[in-house]
Amino acid sequence: MDKNHQFCGRTRRQMLWELGCGFTGTALAGLLGGDGFLQSQAVAADGRTPFVNPLRAKQPPLPAKAKNVIFLYMYGGPSHIDTFDYKPSMIGMDGKTIEVKTFGRGGHRNQGRIVEPRWKFKQYGQCGKWVSDLFPNLGTCVDDIAFLHSMTADSPIHGSAMLQMNSGRILSGSPCLGSWVNYGLGTVNENLPGFVVMLDPRGGPISGAKNWSSGYMPAHYQATVMKSKGTPILNLKRPEGVSDAVQRNLLDTLRDYNDQHAAARTGNTDLDARIASYELAYQMQATTPEAVDLASEDQRTLDMYGMNDPTSATFGKQCLMARRLVERGVRFVQIYSGGAHNDDNWDAHTDMERNHNLHAAETDKPIAGLIKDLKQRGMLDETLIVWGGEFGRQPTAEYAEGSGRDHNAYGFTMWMAGGGTKGGVSVGKTDELGAAAVENRFHVKNLHATILQLMGLDPNALTYFYGGLDQRLVGVAGAQSIPEVIA
Repeated sequence: MDKNHQFCGRTRRQMLWELGCGFTGTALAGLLGGDGFLQSQAVAADGRTPFVNPLRAKQPPLPAKAKNVIFLYMYGGPSHIDTFDYKPSMIGMDGKTIEVKTFGRGGHRNQGRIVEPRWKFKQYGQCGKWVSDLFPNLGTCVDDIAFLHSMTADSPIHGSAMLQMNSGRILSGSPCLGSWVNYGLGTVNENLPGFVVMLDPRGGPISGAKNWSSGYMPAHYQATVMKSKGTPILNLKRPEGVSDAVQRNLLDTLRDYNDQHAAARTGNTDLDARIASYELAYQMQATTPEAVDLASEDQRTLDMYGMNDPTSATFGKQCLMARRLVERGVRFVQIYSGGAHNDDNWDAHTDMERNHNLHAAETDKPIAGLIKDLKQRGMLDETLIVWGGEFGRQPTAEYAEGSGRDHNAYGFTMWMAGGGTKGGVSVGKTDELGAAAVENRFHVKNLHATILQLMGLDPNALTYFYGGLDQRLVGVAGAQSIPEVIA
């Protein structure tokens, strides 16, 4: 290298300039190739096979009852016996020490002090479903809901239990449910992410991004985190001073450059995945603001989602954003209620009343509003709503004093609505104290299998080869769906 720092007959400045223009030209080739403008240049890594967008919409292999999923994740583990699993036999037992086997973060125990449910229950709907006073608005929707009262999981610890609920396994490194759905079906709107996650403003859940990771799949199947305040997607906002006119001029310049250098790039397609990312980012920059702009929503709709109440306004906005996203073809949306640690989420170890009163008040009206809004728009039949946390809570107190309950993975409640599920049904049972599932015991894998089947995917045939095995969301051994909730 001489004093002018020349590389192959070029100065360093020339090299950097050409590299920079080369990358932007490659991105433009992806944009134009998707429209057929540069069809001969849009090829896969072998330089011959036509490049196909991995997120393109695919026809489901089975008859699909649902097109989209909205997963309302109650982080921390809501108490099933204080919400939807009515246990009248516990009334009058408060403070009584009994023999009962439990397993939570406090370890295995054989006896405990009963914590009687702190809320009254009443019957709702034509099905007569018992719901606690925590959810008076949601109670009006029970005829559209299928309750699963006998869910079980493999771990009573938040981190591993959340990973299992999201990815099917208690260990990290596997694709989550939303990634599998996008891998199997793609997205019908290529201008928006196929998989979106909205977090609680108080913080993210334990294990963080592992809960919405694409694991061993390519990164384009992982979730895009979207905020309900400020810029919806980080790093997507156009830089200050860059107007539409500036962007159009830049595109024109890149097109000219592309025409001059297209032949030299033939077969140079090892950046296919990056091109797809550039293309999605460019399209999202123009599309996302409209998708999450609530200015066009009338006051009645805003009130329906609880946005007129500061307590429920944040979760209400997220639920309304979720409706707008699935309306525009986003395949999978997950919203977290609760973040960070302790009473910032549903993890009620000390004061059950204070904890659940807060989080139920934040979510009750928004969730009911989401169900009713989808129904009135004719969208509930094709939108599957899933509600639940990583586990439930025990019937006994965790400490010598107080009403807090420890984790319970032996039996807990989740529910599903819309998307081809039966309404007004309750499937499975826990024992008279809610300590463990005793009838029609279902595992997390059965829930996942049901979701995939409702989306038109065969849970035992949807595979991704990795580590020498045809990997499945439901495990290499497979799992059956829950026919009792499928309409």
